[in-house]
Amino acid sequence: MSTNTIKLYDEDSYLSDFSATVISCTSKQNDCQETLYEVILSATAFFPEGGGQASDTGTINGIPVIERQEKNEIIYHTLTSPLTEGEVISGSINNTRRFDFMQQHTGEHILSGLVYKSLGYHNVGFKLGADTVTVDFNGTFTEEDIRRMEELANDTVFQNIPVIAVYPDKETLNALNYRSKKELSGAIRIVTINGVDTCACCAPHVKSTGEVGLIKVTSYQNYKGGTRLELQCGKRALTDYNKKEKNIQNISVILSAKIYETDEAVKRLKDEKLSLEAKLTTISVKLLSYKADSIPSGEEPYTLFDYEIQDNQLRNYANLVKERRNGIVGIFIPSAKDSSILETDETLEYRYVLCAKAVDVRPIGAELNRSFLGRGGGSREMIQGSITGDRKAIADFLKNYNY
Repeated sequence: MSTNTIKLYDEDSYLSDFSATVISCTSKQNDCQETLYEVILSATAFFPEGGGQASDTGTINGIPVIERQEKNEIIYHTLTSPLTEGEVISGSINNTRRFDFMQQHTGEHILSGLVYKSLGYHNVGFKLGADTVTVDFNGTFTEEDIRRMEELANDTVFQNIPVIAVYPDKETLNALNYRSKKELSGAIRIVTINGVDTCACCAPHVKSTGEVGLIKVTSYQNYKGGTRLELQCGKRALTDYNKKEKNIQNISVILSAKIYETDEAVKRLKDEKLSLEAKLTTISVKLLSYKADSIPSGEEPYTLFDYEIQDNQLRNYANLVKERRNGIVGIFIPSAKDSSILETDETLEYRYVLCAKAVDVRPIGAELNRSFLGRGGGSREMIQGSITGDRKAIADFLKNYNY
């Protein structure tokens, strides 16, 4: 029977290289029927997946460790090659990833502790991945709340308070007031940042808050009656800032505005856009009226192909044309807005409208869709849809349909 795995990351969260003895190595099949090997070591520096945090990555004897899990105080390492029971191995974790995760996790403890102390909200969900950190609270925040918590969190970083992780005895534990997202059993590890937070946590942390570097809330939203925050700490926060700085510099150049005046420049640009859109709408209505006036009156079915009409203008144009004809009117606009496209008889996709003042166009539209792999629907006087075909075949269909 295997003994509990010694958790070297508990003893030294900065440890990246270690030696240990292979307790067992068992083969297993994955979902792709590939043979993998589940290894138990006497000790490990690999933090397994747990508590909302992804596991460490690295190698054992140069073999990539593709999965790390803990069950009943035993840590299982999944490898693609076997190890020999009793041999002494050399393990190495990705220290850059480990330190990044330590920065993020300690930063989350700082923020969650301060939110609890200041607002009384509990951290009810936490996920620390390779790219993002999300924290869910059972309360709602104002913008002012977010920025105040962020400022207090960074003040904690600047104070460089020691981060202490211990397994207290039962008597000491019972006397502690600590945060925990779930009921715990067995040995409980308590991470304390004096005056800021006391929380049950199994993950590695930095030695002092100053190593977190920076804590920045990058987004927040209402979530399940509470609030979900996304944050970046340490180097991640710097990387995030650099990306946003580059974007705002580019916007500043494009708008010919100073960096701290880009929001006002964008507002002006938006107002100009709305003004131009209003003018364009007026002009478009006039253009549609002129185009409709050029349509000859008559009783026979009338087919019109037009590349100038936009999708959002099709219905208005159809209403104008319908008033000039007593029979069926079919208007077709190709998806490819190219004037030369109408000079060919290629098979194309068309958006269409069928309309009439005194004829139920629905049966005709249904047959049109069946004949040209189309879809659409509407009312007695007008239906809209899309079909695929060539101009001649479509025009012949409407001309020869048994009305």
